Amino acid sequence: MFIDSVTIEVRAGQGGSGAEAFRREKGVPRGGPSGGDGGRGGDVRLIVDPGLTTLSDFRYRRHHRAGRGMHGEGSNRTGRSGQDLELRVPPGTIALDNGTDELLGELLGPGETLVVARGGRGGRGNARFASATRQAPRRWEPGEDGEERIVRLELKLLADIGLVGEPNAGKSTLLSRISRARPRIAAYPFTTLTPNLGVVELPDYRSFVVADIPGLIEGAHDGKGLGHRFLRHIERTRALAILLPVDGEDPAATLAGLRRELEEYSPALTELPWAVVVSKMDLHARGEAKPVVEAADAWDCYYVSAVTGDGLRELLEGCWRQLRAARTIAEEAETP
Repeated sequence: MFIDSVTIEVRAGQGGSGAEAFRREKGVPRGGPSGGDGGRGGDVRLIVDPGLTTLSDFRYRRHHRAGRGMHGEGSNRTGRSGQDLELRVPPGTIALDNGTDELLGELLGPGETLVVARGGRGGRGNARFASATRQAPRRWEPGEDGEERIVRLELKLLADIGLVGEPNAGKSTLLSRISRARPRIAAYPFTTLTPNLGVVELPDYRSFVVADIPGLIEGAHDGKGLGHRFLRHIERTRALAILLPVDGEDPAATLAGLRRELEEYSPALTELPWAVVVSKMDLHARGEAKPVVEAADAWDCYYVSAVTGDGLRELLEGCWRQLRAARTIAEEAETP
């Protein structure tokens, strides 16, 4: 099952208390205080595991707790620190404080870590309080409590191209034809219930990742249909391919509606490069003129058929050129 949003409770370890002790050795009169400090409590941290694709591991286990620090001991022995707790998450996970919606951080690359709850500091033993005027202190400190919070984890898939369209626009069929992904395909709407990823391989060792997003309907940004749950997954794509089936009643109106839903959800989505893909061209009568879709802001308009393969090569090469241009612009922006 694809899980892209979970809420968990995390608690870092409590610090150990400092010790009250005095040195007692033969031949060492008035040995003085020797109470050691308490150990630090363990942290709770998230770490990216590239082998994971969902947050389903957290679905049935909500409470997570790190180890507590051990108390200090005599002879100035510091208590052992508590064991850190590492929670593995897939790339593209963001962590938010569920109470305040504060962004705690996002994890994108393999091995990246994020501390979501810090362990408590260990208390000082009485040896720390010795002075010239107080040579036998009986003062010591308890360990501090570790941080405790409710964290909301959300997953945003990392893809280069996002396929956007109404239900039954042919997105899953197209993904299965251009990659090795095998999404569910049927002759009725809403067969795609979860996002699907596929790797497109081109000659000369070129490749990019395509995401198939469940179909959008009017009002998706307000929670209607299924697509609203997955609009977040196209926020990190570099470009969009908007599919318009050739057998649709009004492609221009459909395009305008999809663009409106994207803008209502996040204006940043309308700033991404996008192309029009007229799909299901195998249903178009041969010899008839291709439908013209007015899209001045699109980088191109492609006519494809996932059944016959017509137009797929031009579409993929066009996507590759657009991605290469986007990467070049990003690299130039990062260069000082």
